[in-house]
Amino acid sequence: MKKPSAGDCALSCCIGITMGCPVGIGPEVILKFFATAGNMTEATAVVLGDTGVLARCARELALDVEIVPWRAEEPLPVPRPGRVPVLALSQLPAASLEWGKPSAATGRAMAGYIEAAVRLTQQGRLSALVTAPIAKSALRLAGYSFPGHTEMLADLCDAPDYGMMMAGGRLRVVLATIHVPLAAVPASLSRSDLVRVIRLAGRSLQKDFGISSPRIAVAGLNPHAGEGGIFGVEEQVVIGPAIEEAAAAGWVLSGPWPPDTVFHRAATGEFDAVVCMYHDQGLIPFKLLHFEDGVNVTLGLPLVRTSVDHGTAYDIAGRGLARPTSLAAAFAMAVAIARNRNSRQGAE
Repeated sequence: MKKPSAGDCALSCCIGITMGCPVGIGPEVILKFFATAGNMTEATAVVLGDTGVLARCARELALDVEIVPWRAEEPLPVPRPGRVPVLALSQLPAASLEWGKPSAATGRAMAGYIEAAVRLTQQGRLSALVTAPIAKSALRLAGYSFPGHTEMLADLCDAPDYGMMMAGGRLRVVLATIHVPLAAVPASLSRSDLVRVIRLAGRSLQKDFGISSPRIAVAGLNPHAGEGGIFGVEEQVVIGPAIEEAAAAGWVLSGPWPPDTVFHRAATGEFDAVVCMYHDQGLIPFKLLHFEDGVNVTLGLPLVRTSVDHGTAYDIAGRGLARPTSLAAAFAMAVAIARNRNSRQGAE
């Protein structure tokens, strides 16, 4: 099997889209994405999921799509609005599933889509991976202990040095700690980990986003970035020294900046990304600006992975209310990153 270049992003570029939780909004946003004319102009896409679940979703929501089977050994499907190529990886009893009610079976299925997508991407059959939302609770029902997509993908790729970036047209944020209780964040921060995350951010901005000299701001942890130690010492003891060490790598690096001003500065173009100390510090301003079109990018993987910036939304699953905006943005970003990586490899 000839391995295609990850960046041959004309019609030879095939993006794998995992269906996510079968009883969440993943099937709906995927079908709406494929139904939208123009989505497939840059690359083609295939869904890794369940044809029965997708067919039921299309029927119940009166979506005008054609679901067609695809096998990994076949040629890439020609993009066509409304046609949904599906690599069937599960055969769930679609008629008896209840929207918004995950089970061990749906959890195993959604994990299987991810595992197969990683395998096919590693084999070169897929150029990049876009993931629809999963639920941590469903993962646990299926016997998986991962706290989320990011950690599962890092394990499947044997990538110990990984991170999470949320990317949009106005703001990019990178998290120093991800799924950590707020009370545990100060003790979880270390100089070495911050240096690692800053370097992940810098390399991604160069390799994935084509920014030769990334301007990276680092947020403080405490109000006013500690105000010289009055409101906390993490900026002086951990964050500041990490910035000094990471600066040797050549990034245009600054901070620690007060968290209440740094995101505005980044959103108005002063910085290319902000490294944040904890989950909500970065995601609250990010989702304020990019609630519908935000993209989750996993840093440090040997493959390209982007994801929607929303959850399974069990409360509205199956009701026709979900929008494919974030999925469309994730697809476009996956194509762009694959191209940038290929261009960089070609220049080296």
